[in-house]
Amino acid sequence: MNAVQRSIFFSALERYASLLLFLVSIGILSRLLTPKEFGIYAVVLAITSVFSTSSQEFGGANYLIQKASLSEVNVRTAFTITFGLSVAIGLLVYLLGGVVGSTLGAEGLAAGIAVAVLNFIITPFSTTIIALYRRDMQFGVVAASTLACNFTTVCVSIALAKMGYSYLAPIWGMIAGSVVQTVYLMATRRDLRIFRPSLQGYPEVVRFGLYSSGVVLINVFYSSAPQLFLARMLDFTTVGLYSRACTLTQVFDKLVIQVISPVIMPAIFAQTKAGADLKRLYLNATSLLTVLYWPFLIFMAVMAKPIILVWLGPSWLEVVPLVRLLCIAQLSLFAACLTYPVLVAAGSVRDTLLSSLISLPPSLLIIFIASFFGVEAVAGSAMLTLPFQAAVAIFFVSRHLDLRFTDFVHALRKSGMVALCCCATVAICASLIERGLIGPIAGIFIACGTAAAIWLAALFAVQHPLLAELKAPVSRLVSVAWRSTGRVPVPVAQGDRDVC
Repeated sequence: MNAVQRSIFFSALERYASLLLFLVSIGILSRLLTPKEFGIYAVVLAITSVFSTSSQEFGGANYLIQKASLSEVNVRTAFTITFGLSVAIGLLVYLLGGVVGSTLGAEGLAAGIAVAVLNFIITPFSTTIIALYRRDMQFGVVAASTLACNFTTVCVSIALAKMGYSYLAPIWGMIAGSVVQTVYLMATRRDLRIFRPSLQGYPEVVRFGLYSSGVVLINVFYSSAPQLFLARMLDFTTVGLYSRACTLTQVFDKLVIQVISPVIMPAIFAQTKAGADLKRLYLNATSLLTVLYWPFLIFMAVMAKPIILVWLGPSWLEVVPLVRLLCIAQLSLFAACLTYPVLVAAGSVRDTLLSSLISLPPSLLIIFIASFFGVEAVAGSAMLTLPFQAAVAIFFVSRHLDLRFTDFVHALRKSGMVALCCCATVAICASLIERGLIGPIAGIFIACGTAAAIWLAALFAVQHPLLAELKAPVSRLVSVAWRSTGRVPVPVAQGDRDVC
């Protein structure tokens, strides 16, 4: 198993264990907290995330990973800038908590912000160590720390929710998880000299951070804006409903995107240094992503009602139309996770910021206007904003990689065929559930089984490139099975393959 495959394995192990915790915790918390309480928590998270994420990009993970030659002084300088900026911004957010609470008309919002800003002090330590482990492709330690963090977050959140801590329960859970992760990472790293203050060579860190943090700030604010607009125009119950809808549509991100995202940038840099063609890597990655991404979103859109009924309970059925609108809109974001690392690899981090500045302000305006017409209008606005954002990002990537429309058609046509086959199968199962011929739980299992079978059959029918990616792991499993019987397997020739 090479370094990239081993990294994806550890990342997948952690993500799927965390996903199980996530599914259980959402199901339990949705029955312990009301939509309004979820709404207040979502707004607190939206406000603090905008500032904390952007501040951490000054000398954060992306700077440390992309730097060709990294010394201890570079790491110390990056950490010093990140920590100082994070603490300063955290203090500012804390002082403005009361103003924000009165502006949005929510009692206790200031208290939630006061607790959440503790992360501004904690996370610079963990993000710096994680970046160094990611740079060295040591994802086993990262996976263990994240799993410990998520387990702690879930346990503390559920325990406090049962004790009546309301919307503060998941916020305190988040802080507890961050503390556990940071302590674990420091214990494994041991050499803590990287946290000694230093400003040597700070202009380079600031230059990269200006572009990188600008991209993150705009994107995080954009993702948080609907909750803020809805909280101001409508109420926190609406925010809670929209937040839950977003959570459901992001399950694929937790299943796949978050598994490969930590590996994408190091893998792309490693393969381009080895002489791989960046254009070929990008097209191959989009083909592999879409054959997973599109069928999953279609499944979520068609089966939204029984999934929500079983998972969250009947009190959350209002989110069904929101989930369907968001899933359809997100079909256009098939290459979103590749844009930033590919543009950085192409030597154009500036274009990542320019792309966001072109696409996100008009999108924010559309969302703001839609918020006057209700939560469904905000979800429906994604049908305009997300394809527009995808088109702008693809334009910038295409300019650097000399991509044409026909290149995308060739790379994505087989994935489209597979997705259509799955769509027809799932639609039949959804119809049977709606007519009452089968129950929602049985219907979900039947839909999953039949969709998986059709998906696999369609892969073979169109000879999708994913089959080649699956061949090596399957061959290894067969080899292990043969060895356990005392027989010698026939060698399987393996050519070079691109890895997403």
